[in-house]
Amino acid sequence: MTYVFGPVPSRRLGRSLGLDLVPFKTCTYDCVYCQLGRTTHKTVERREWVPLDDVIEELRGSLPSRPDYITLSGSGEPTLYSRLDELIERIHALTDVPVAVLTNGSLLWDPEVRAQIAAADLVVPSLDAGDESLFQAVNRPHPYISFAQMLAGLVAFRREYQGPIWLEAFILGGYTAIPAEARRIVDHARDIRPDRVQLNTVTRPPAEEFAVAVDRARMEEIATYFDPPAEVVADYRGVHALPEFGATRAAVLDMLARRPCSLEDIVEGLGAHRNEILKYVEELDGEGLLDKRRVDGRLYFSAAAPAR
Repeated sequence: MTYVFGPVPSRRLGRSLGLDLVPFKTCTYDCVYCQLGRTTHKTVERREWVPLDDVIEELRGSLPSRPDYITLSGSGEPTLYSRLDELIERIHALTDVPVAVLTNGSLLWDPEVRAQIAAADLVVPSLDAGDESLFQAVNRPHPYISFAQMLAGLVAFRREYQGPIWLEAFILGGYTAIPAEARRIVDHARDIRPDRVQLNTVTRPPAEEFAVAVDRARMEEIATYFDPPAEVVADYRGVHALPEFGATRAAVLDMLARRPCSLEDIVEGLGAHRNEILKYVEELDGEGLLDKRRVDGRLYFSAAAPAR
């Protein structure tokens, strides 16, 4: 499968069948916290990056897996795909599984983008900063995108879109975990009027080592700044123990018991999608089953030695 991956367990969407619509790390941002690493193609160009017919054919073959959502996300920014409206229409013609769009929100200032995703059943955009300075520091956007422009797009989308919007705010230690900075996000969220606000933080190895997690207690405190209080996105540990996920989890751990591997090594060795492998690595690491070390800037994982 080239364009479809999963279903993978999602902390918010249950069993999510992902559609990868742009080449790896083709994005409008280069976020310091991104678990996929640095952006290699920063762009605002919208086009048919992958063949629509091929995506639909792969999706058709994956529907018997009975996902809870079909999610437009993947390895880059999905709103860079220029045929989103046709894609969503054809998905709805195939199945009644709801369609979710996970977007960084950077292109919602464009009326065409807003119109194209209007038929989605759920839209989950991001707001990771409260002003231009932090926007540049955290999201490192394409030069064409300003904070004011991005924010105006989120507000405009809320006015036009009839479905639910779940706004995600990524909280970083030393950045948006500072109370004054967190409250700037709260003020903007009030203008956007999402149906939910969900707070996230670093749970997987980020693009930059200085992107650090915020502990649960602090996240819960920041959640109370919002009215109604935001939801701290819970860990999904244990979900891969289900029979349908257990085999791949075991294969990842077995591979890392034999030799240290980078994320790319695991993806290549198991022939699985990068986003899928990230889920397993995240959970194994959270359970203390992995050791990590950097060599020449690349992060390697290995199975942790049994405790004595």
